[in-house]
Parts: sequence; structure tokens; C-alpha cells
Amino acid sequence: MPLRGPDVARHPVRRVEARADHELAQRRYPASVPAVAQVLRDGLDLSPGVTFLVGENGSGKSTLVEAVAIAFGLSPEGGSTHSRHSTRATESPLADALRLVRGAGASRWGFFLRAETMHGWYSYVEEHPRTSGDADVAFHEMSHGESFLAVLESRFTGPGFFCLDEPEAALSFSSTLGLVAALQRIVPRGGQVLCATHSPVLAAMPGARILEAGPWGLRESAWEDLEVVDHWRRYLAEPLAYLRHLQDD
Repeated sequence: MPLRGPDVARHPVRRVEARADHELAQRRYPASVPAVAQVLRDGLDLSPGVTFLVGENGSGKSTLVEAVAIAFGLSPEGGSTHSRHSTRATESPLADALRLVRGAGASRWGFFLRAETMHGWYSYVEEHPRTSGDADVAFHEMSHGESFLAVLESRFTGPGFFCLDEPEAALSFSSTLGLVAALQRIVPRGGQVLCATHSPVLAAMPGARILEAGPWGLRESAWEDLEVVDHWRRYLAEPLAYLRHLQDD
């Protein structure tokens, strides 16, 4: 059964679905990943506001965010709608197999924040300053976490489609809370967010929709029912139980 969000027509991406003529083989990556296979088969309706994809490494959450970002017109290595920088093409062919159903009259502007490639984007914006002539943020002069928050403050400012791939990778606990606050500010301004994350702190954002990726595909989940939340609760309650298990292995 398709995973459906509220029927709101004006947010940037209403639905993600497979192109009828796509040539992805079902038994080969990325179509062999259950979450990807489900989207290719059933499509995925995206809600306005924030949607988190949560799951283990290899569950397909980052693959889906990357493909949707590219299908929207964003660079696979991150940046805004107009940014085009590249080091080495490593993205999956999934984006070419997808089509997006866009909201009527919705913003076409977007931004893809991808943790492992943001350093290259910082260099790109230094070499291509904004056409307005205003001084841009000196991202390279900041710590990794500070630069991520600066991207949010300077680029996540209004209507648009914002994709994030594991942004918590660069952030401390308090900075992750700062990211939640930034996302809370962008939603009332017409921003729509699709974010892949491992962070139970980030996924706890009030009002967010959570889809859990795993061997089952994608399923709607409440925060307290997420596997990652259960693991963190048990680990923090008795870390030695986990560490002893590792020693036994």
C-alpha cells in the first residue's frame, strides 16, 4: 500500500514515483534495496513540513534522499538549485528512474545538504560569490559543525525543498538541537524537508513525519517505536552490556 501524506497541493514535492520507462533491474542495486523497491513499486507521497527517513546503514535512506534531490534538480554533491560542483560521480542511477509530482505554484528553489561533500561546496561558493555582490559566509573559516549551522541560517530561509543527508554527522548534541530549531523555523515559511538521519535527537522533532527504512521497506513509525531509539535507550541504561558483547565477539 502506498505511504501517503496529507493532500496538500502547494508544497514543492507532492509525490515521488517511478517512471514507466525506467530500466532498473529489480535484483540489482539500487532497486534490490527494499525501501527503494517499495518506492519504485508504490510511489511515495511526501507531506508538507519535515519527513525523516531513519534506518541502519544500507537501508536505502540516503540513496532515496540523494535520488529525490537530483530529480528535483539539485547537484548530487550538494548545494542550492543553481550550484554545480563535482569531484567524482558516485551517485546511483535511481534519480533517472524517478519522476516528481510537484505542487501547483510551489517554489522551485531547493538545497541539498550532504555531510561528506560540503567542503567542496564551500570552495565552490568562494569561487562563485553571490551575484548580488554581498559578502558570503566564510564557511571554511568555521569548524565543521559551525559551518553546517551557518548553511542553515544563510540558505534555509524561505519557501523551497530542502534535502539533508545525515546532517548530524558534524554536529554536537547542542548543535543538533540547533538544527531542530532551524527546521522548525523553515516550515512556517513554506519550506519542505526530506532528511535521512541516524539521530534520535533529530527524529524527535515535534510534528515531523517519520519513515523507518529496513528489510520491510519503508514504514510509518512513531519516534518511541524506532529501533534506533530502543538501542540508544538500552545502551545509555547499561553500556557495559553492549561493550561486553563486543568483547565476546
